[in-house]
Amino acid sequence: MLYPKNFEEKIGFDQIRQLIKDECNGTIGKVFVDKIRFSSQADVIKKLTGQAEEFRKLLVEGEEFPNQYFFDLNEALQKAAIENAFLTETECQDLKLSLQTLLQCLVFLKGKDEKRFPYLKELCEGVVIDKNVLKKIEQIIDDRGKVRDNASPKLKEIRSNLLGEQSRLRKVLDTILRGLKSQNLVADDANLTIREGRMVIPLAAEYKRRIKGFVHDTSSSGQTVFIEPEEALDINNEIRELEYAERHEVVKILTELTNYLRPHLPALKKGYGLLGIIDFIRAKARFALKINAIQPELVAQPYIDWRNAYHTLLLHHFQSIGKTVVPLSLRLDANNRILLISGPNAGGKSVCLKTVGLTQYMWQCGLLIPVEEGSKAGVFDKLFIDIGDEQSLENDLSTYSSHLKNMKHFLLAGDSKTLCLIDEFGTGTDPQFGGAIAEAVLEKMNKQLLFGVITTHFTNLKIFADNTAGIENGAMRFDTQNLEPLFQLEIGKPGSSFALEIAQKIGLPKEITTAAKSKIGKDKIDMESLLKDLEVEKKYYRQKNKEVQDEQIRLDKLTAEYQKLTTFVTQNRKQLLNEAKEEAKQVVREANQKIEAAIRSIKESAADKDTTKQVRKELDDYKQTLKPELIVLQTPQNEEDSEEITELGGVIQEGDYVKLIDTQTVGRVLSINKKDATVAIGELKSNIKLNRLVKIKRKEFRQQDSFVQNRNPNGINLNEKMSHFTFEIDVRGNRVEEVLPKITQFIDNAIMLSYQELRIVHGTGNGVLRNVIREHLRKYKEVGSVQDEHADRGGAGVTIVNLR
Repeated sequence: MLYPKNFEEKIGFDQIRQLIKDECNGTIGKVFVDKIRFSSQADVIKKLTGQAEEFRKLLVEGEEFPNQYFFDLNEALQKAAIENAFLTETECQDLKLSLQTLLQCLVFLKGKDEKRFPYLKELCEGVVIDKNVLKKIEQIIDDRGKVRDNASPKLKEIRSNLLGEQSRLRKVLDTILRGLKSQNLVADDANLTIREGRMVIPLAAEYKRRIKGFVHDTSSSGQTVFIEPEEALDINNEIRELEYAERHEVVKILTELTNYLRPHLPALKKGYGLLGIIDFIRAKARFALKINAIQPELVAQPYIDWRNAYHTLLLHHFQSIGKTVVPLSLRLDANNRILLISGPNAGGKSVCLKTVGLTQYMWQCGLLIPVEEGSKAGVFDKLFIDIGDEQSLENDLSTYSSHLKNMKHFLLAGDSKTLCLIDEFGTGTDPQFGGAIAEAVLEKMNKQLLFGVITTHFTNLKIFADNTAGIENGAMRFDTQNLEPLFQLEIGKPGSSFALEIAQKIGLPKEITTAAKSKIGKDKIDMESLLKDLEVEKKYYRQKNKEVQDEQIRLDKLTAEYQKLTTFVTQNRKQLLNEAKEEAKQVVREANQKIEAAIRSIKESAADKDTTKQVRKELDDYKQTLKPELIVLQTPQNEEDSEEITELGGVIQEGDYVKLIDTQTVGRVLSINKKDATVAIGELKSNIKLNRLVKIKRKEFRQQDSFVQNRNPNGINLNEKMSHFTFEIDVRGNRVEEVLPKITQFIDNAIMLSYQELRIVHGTGNGVLRNVIREHLRKYKEVGSVQDEHADRGGAGVTIVNLR
C-alpha cells in the first residue's frame, strides 16, 4: 500500500521509469517498464531482483547476447488470428527478424549453467517455438522484406513478364527520346521519368503538339509537360495490368502464409512475451551498471541495513557532470525503528529522506539498488510519505492542515510493517504548538511500532528521541570552521541547525544575530553551543582515531615482515650451515692440492730458486682469492635512503656493469647482439634494449647490489616471478577500484621481466571498465601502443598492450 496516490512522483520514481525505458532495445520491453509495480512479497522481490542480477553478471562478463530486432508484434499477431486476414510484407519481415532474435535468446539462455542463472533459465520453461515457422517465412520473404519471386509459379511468371514489358517500354521510349533530341525538341540532358505510375518523356510545352500522346503532368512553371507517347500507351497499360496481377498474387501468398501461422499463434504470443521480458530485464541490468547497483541480501521482514547508499537520480545526474555524491549508511530494525534526522538547512536532510524512499521503493519494485556489498534490504507492506507543500484551494487545505491530514492517515492505517517518511516534522504553524503536536504523534507512532525516517528542527523532538527506546537521533554533519554542510549522515546524536552561524556567514548584521541570541533564551543557546562543541570534538577525535589506525597498520606490517624474516632464517639455518661446511671442505681440498703440487714442483726442480719463487707467488695469489670480500651493509628505512648511482655513460661492452635508466636496478652485461644486450640481474638473465641501459662503476654496482639484498632479505626471486608470470590478465567481473591495483602490478611485473606484448581481458559491457583501464595505461611511458584485439579473438572486449 502506498500513500499518497502520487507517491512515485514525490520520490522521483517516474524519472526512474523513463531512464529504464531509455535502456530498452524496443517498444516490446518498454511495455513491461510501464507495468512495474510495488510488491510486498519477499519471494517476488527475490525473483525479480535475481533476474536483473543474473543479467547484470552476463553484461559484466561481456557475454554476446542478441541486441537487435526486439519488435512488438502483438497487434500483428492479433490481426493474424482473424480468419481471411493477412500480414503485410513489412509485418512478415519484422516477424522473421524478431523470431530469429527470439530463437537466439532461447538457445543462449538454455545453454547457461542452471546453478549460476536459475531465474533466467526459468523464463524459458514452456516456451517452444517451431523452427519450421521461421523457415516457412524465410521461404516467402527475402532479405529486403519483399515476397520472393519463387514464392509461387504464377508470381514468378508475372514478374518475368512485367520485367520484359518494362524493358520493351524503355527501349521504345529511348528511341522516341533520341529522335526528339535530334530534332532539338528536348534538352540533351533530358531523361525518362515516372508520372502517375507510368513512364513519360519531359517535353517543352510549346512542342507538346509535335508528338501524339497523353499528357500526365506539367511542371510548376508550366514550361514542361510530361507526355506518354501513343506508342507506349498499350505497353504501359499491359504493365499496369501485370502490376495489378502481381499485387493480387502477393496478397494470396501472404494470406496462405498467415493461414499457416494461425495454429502457431499461441506459442508465438508466449514467445513474444518472453522477448519483451528479456528486453525489460536487460534494461534493468544496464541501468544497474550505470549506477553501480547490486542485489543486497534479502531480509523477509521490515528491516534496513544499507552501507553507502546513493540517491539514484542524484547519482545519475552527478555522473553526467563529473561530480560525486556523498552516500549515506543507516540501519532500521526492531530495536531502532525510527530515525530522527536534524541539522542545518540545505544540509541534506530531505535528500536523505528521499534516498530512503526511492531506494526502498526501487527494491520492492524488483530493481537493483545502489548500495555496497554487505548491505541488507527488508520488505515493508506499506510506504507512506509526507513531503512538500500539499496545500489545496479546492479542498480548502492549508500547508499545515495537509500535514495533519497525512499524520492522521499514518496513525490510522500504519502498523508494524509500515515505513513512514516525514519531512520537516511539525512545521507550518506556531512552533510551540507544532512541536508539541509533533511530539505526541511521534510518541503514538513509536507505540504502534511503525518504522520511519523523520527530519526536524525541533529541540523537543531531539530530546524525546534521546530519551525514548525505539527512536534514534541522527545528524547531518557540518563543518564548524568553514560553516559549510558536509552532507554526511551521522547516527547516534542530534544535530544543530547552526542558524546563527549561517546568518553570520551570509552577512546578516552582527547586531541582528546578537539580538537574536538574547531573544532565544539561555537554555536553547546552551544546547546549541553544546551540540556545536560536540561536533568540533567529534571531528578532532575522528582525526586522532584515524592517525592511531594508520599507525597500527604500519606496526602490523612491520611485525609481519619481522615474523616472515624470522621464519625464513629458522627454516633455512640448517641448509645454510650445511652449504657453508661443504664449501669449507672444498676450499680445504683445493688448498691441500695446491700445497702438494707446490711441494712436488720444488722437489722436481731440486729447490731451484726461480721455481720456488714462482710456486710461492702462486700460493700467495690463491691465498688472496680465499679472503672474504668486505661489503658494508646499510639498513636504510626506505628506498629514498639509498644514494643515487653515478652514471659513466659511453659505449657499453661485454663485461660492463650497467643499470636500467630511471631505476635503481643494476646488472652485468654478458653478451651484446646488435641493439640488445643479455644482462645478468641477480640470478636472472634478461634481454634488454641497449638504449635502456647506462654504464656504471663496478664499486657502485656492488654497493647497490648489497643495498638491494639488505633492503629485502628474502630478495625478489625473478626466476620465480618469470615462471609464474603470464602475458594475459582477466579482470572481468571486477569493480573499477579492484581492477586498477591489479593492472598496476601486472604492468610493473611485465616491464621488470621485459615482456613486449600483453593482453588485458575486460569484456565489452558498456565500455566503462575498458575506458578506465586504457586511461590508466596512458600514464606509463613504457607503454608504446594500446589497441583492440582482432574481432575473432575478442575485439573490443580485449586490450592489446605493446611495451617499448
